[in-house]
Amino acid sequence: MYRSPPGARGFLIAIGLLGGALIVATLFGLLMFWALQAAFPRPVEEGYPGYLILIFATLVLIPILVVLGRRVPYLTDWYYLLPAITFLLAFTVFPIVLTIYYAFTDYTGIRNGKPDRSTETQIVRVEGRQLFVDGNAHDLLRCDQPNCAGQALEITTRTQRARVRAEQATEGVITLTAPPPFTPTLVYKINEFRFIGFRNFAEIFSRAGTVLIPVLIWNIIFAAGAVFVGAIPGLILGLMLNNKNLALRGFYRTALIISWAIPVVISVQIFTAMLNVQFGPINRLLGLLGTYPIPWLTDPEWFKVSALLISLWLGFPYWMTATLGALSTIPDDVYEAAKIDGANGLQTLTGITLPLLRQPFIPLLLGSFAFNFNNFGLIYLMGAQPGVEGRPSTAQAADILITWAYKTAFQADGGQAYGLGGAISILIFFLTVAISLINFRFTGALKEVR
Repeated sequence: MYRSPPGARGFLIAIGLLGGALIVATLFGLLMFWALQAAFPRPVEEGYPGYLILIFATLVLIPILVVLGRRVPYLTDWYYLLPAITFLLAFTVFPIVLTIYYAFTDYTGIRNGKPDRSTETQIVRVEGRQLFVDGNAHDLLRCDQPNCAGQALEITTRTQRARVRAEQATEGVITLTAPPPFTPTLVYKINEFRFIGFRNFAEIFSRAGTVLIPVLIWNIIFAAGAVFVGAIPGLILGLMLNNKNLALRGFYRTALIISWAIPVVISVQIFTAMLNVQFGPINRLLGLLGTYPIPWLTDPEWFKVSALLISLWLGFPYWMTATLGALSTIPDDVYEAAKIDGANGLQTLTGITLPLLRQPFIPLLLGSFAFNFNNFGLIYLMGAQPGVEGRPSTAQAADILITWAYKTAFQADGGQAYGLGGAISILIFFLTVAISLINFRFTGALKEVR
């Protein structure tokens, strides 16, 4: 058995070598892919599949790992973690880095860095840096800049493509900043996105009074309210079902946990149908009792109440189960001693049960708050929300920060305002960390851990 260097030194060496091996293999895969395209060109519309990069990278990664295993024997113990590290980098680290990058750009569904195929223009002939076309080049390419100065373009043949930049475009002539690497037949405009610094953040804070602050306040209320309406009924039911003398106790436990077993999508859809203003059974029942129908899903405030009611249905089984699990750890001797001392049921509850439940419940409460703070599924699945005057369509009555970010990124500005959505996501991260630290501070959770 080979021992790694002690402390952080061994960890850093292992991570550095594995990371370097992955980078080298990836670069080799890209080079082999580009070489294959150059040696055996295919039509642009029928290019080689991208998974070939992964195959080429794997072919070179295996011998690299064999050599490293012989030179650094203890490194072979880390090979079991290599798939996990690879997936972590690909599906966690890379999206985070990309989100941060987009947050400082004006990336949208329109400005996506890809060629605009609707601007396809036939090239009549090529002379040096000049591309001749039929018609006004500026109008054909729909350039954003006057005379297309600095506009990024893509030129193609049947089997080749390259990106170039225009110096100017006049009537029938596109002048490039450098001669094209081949004789192109078609030219397209590239929908560029640019680095804009903190402009996205400035836009968010410029509307803080009408969007950011109201959404944040409701987000905190929703997260705390969802924990409260779920924890209190769950605690009460757990205490009741812990009574060993209760008849049909197993049946009650099974029946009350059904809502936890039903998928969230189905539960939310059923509730939204039940809360329908005109046709929902709840309003029909209230009508039979002589009460006016309640605008559960059409009034901004009642929509928020509806969200909390649905979170009650979804949350109380979890807290009931947690309560039953925590109560099972309390020894019966404690209750027997209290009974001998003459304590009644209320005194036993307030003096023994609840204090002993406090320690296991604190991390559960904090975790539940953090979950509900970013509870995208419930708010999104409730469907269309009533609007609020002065707010954009992406931040409606019951939108929380995460749904606001999603709607901004996927339902605004051409469908993909990734730049602004990424900026909101970064703010959500810092707000979540700040609120969690405040919770830890006031609850003393960090002191208990230490």
